[in-house]
Amino acid sequence: MFGDCGLRIPWLRRRRRRRRSGGGGGAGVEPVLLVSGMGGSILNARSKRSKRELRAWVRVFLANLEFKKYLWSMYNADTGYTEPLDSDVEICVPEDEYGLQAIDILDPSWWVKLLRVTDVYHFHDMIDMLVECGYEKGTTLFGYGYDFRQSSRIEKTMMGLKEKLETAYKASGGQKVNVISHSMGGLLVRCFMSLHNDVFAMYVNKWICIACPFQGAPGCINDSLLTGLQFVYGFESFFFVSRWNMHQLLVECPSIYEMLPYSNFKWNQQPLVQVWRKLSGENEEVKLQEYDATNCVSLFEEALRDNKLDYNGKSIPLPFNYSIFKWATDTRQILDNAQLPSAVSFYNIYGISLDTPYNVCYGSESSPIGDLSEICHTMPQYEYVDGDGTVPTESAKADGFAATARVGIKASHRGLLNDERVFQLLKQWLGAGEKSRQQPMSTSKVMDFSQESIPFQMAP
Repeated sequence: MFGDCGLRIPWLRRRRRRRRSGGGGGAGVEPVLLVSGMGGSILNARSKRSKRELRAWVRVFLANLEFKKYLWSMYNADTGYTEPLDSDVEICVPEDEYGLQAIDILDPSWWVKLLRVTDVYHFHDMIDMLVECGYEKGTTLFGYGYDFRQSSRIEKTMMGLKEKLETAYKASGGQKVNVISHSMGGLLVRCFMSLHNDVFAMYVNKWICIACPFQGAPGCINDSLLTGLQFVYGFESFFFVSRWNMHQLLVECPSIYEMLPYSNFKWNQQPLVQVWRKLSGENEEVKLQEYDATNCVSLFEEALRDNKLDYNGKSIPLPFNYSIFKWATDTRQILDNAQLPSAVSFYNIYGISLDTPYNVCYGSESSPIGDLSEICHTMPQYEYVDGDGTVPTESAKADGFAATARVGIKASHRGLLNDERVFQLLKQWLGAGEKSRQQPMSTSKVMDFSQESIPFQMAP
């Protein structure tokens, strides 16, 4: 999923893992399928006429131009899919290296690799780690990337996951698959488990979930619908997708609506969107208005009522999409109905100890908002809770399953994908590489793994 996405070019690089083709200590390992999250797959734009393809996401160079041209889209309420504005364009995910290339280095251009722009190195280090443990691409190691703009339960995505599980199962000689998902990928897997429980039970042995917004990501998602998302700041922002261009995409993305804070979840404190509002009248009263998950739709509708998309010289209305919200509400019911098969072991890794946006406030008492449409061009103020910088710990822990283990690790949302402590846990749970000094965990445990000097710290 997105968040903590500032580009960094470390001239003093940390030790790089060696890639090996396989062999070694991982003989007999069960197959692993890596499932990416929001923004975690390469997306190519392909011409229906010429069949020519080019990478539309991620691009560090000319990002805005290609992003607006190919990825801006409109939701089709009849099909449930969000579709490119250009009728000649279709969005596809490359299948090279058994699906691994699409989720490895998200901009694989030569200069990105030369400078090792680490924030587009997505599953790269984890893939290297698994290969070092003896996993072989196409035999025991596979990747699943998908069009992350779409709903987590859309038929194309569900069938793609089914085919990938079948492929991994057969390629490994009929061994059940261990699924490792990141962020929104966990919601996708959960939808699949709910809709195709028998297939999930047939092919899956373990599901290891990393940084999943099980109950939503309140601060990040509420704000992304109102003002967008900025991945980078400073000079580097000139080379990447702007906050406003990202906003114009997200308003039409079912996947975003499906990560709004769940209103029926018993939050310790309900997440809020707050607006300092200047009310019309003789006294011009200033009042702090609050919207929780049960009534935020009214705010979204009013704030986005005049939102427009400028595409090829045309102005296209782009208000809050109530059809997508209704679809997402149905998705939430599917997620709630998910049952973990008794033969499948579930593990949950989540981030802790980082400030994570929760409540979002627009305007101030001294500079209030007049018309609510002004919100879309206002920088927010956040109130923070514990989490990984994107997903609150409270949401990520609330999976509702009989977990074999839940472990909190001090790391950022994407940083969990290359954290050595996460790798230690994966090796232990997968039974690969060097065995952990800890005893195998066969009962449900909740731990914080936040201090390097203490391998496991029991949570209070």
